[in-house]
Amino acid sequence: MEILSGINSLNNLSSIGLNKEQNSDLNSEIAPSQSFQNYLNKALLEVNETQVEGYNAMQDIATGKTTNLQEAVQRIEEAELSLKLALEVKNKGIAAFREITRMQI
Repeated sequence: MEILSGINSLNNLSSIGLNKEQNSDLNSEIAPSQSFQNYLNKALLEVNETQVEGYNAMQDIATGKTTNLQEAVQRIEEAELSLKLALEVKNKGIAAFREITRMQI
């Protein structure tokens, strides 16, 4: 029960240093109807879109259809970086899950 009371006390931390107006503004920006799963799905769709754009840019370069090489390379790099970020987020999530499962209650 001590753990639960400690976790419940963390709910009050979000309002530290904020007056009531700032705290209500902060809470209004957060959409309670969206779940963590929805955020992850949206992020994965965005990563997929950048990957498709990067692939299309590579095809345009290979076929000579691109008029601005700098923009095409920029889209390819953006796709690569977004994929690397997604992989790092996945790795951190898995590491956190493993750490939680190793905790003793």
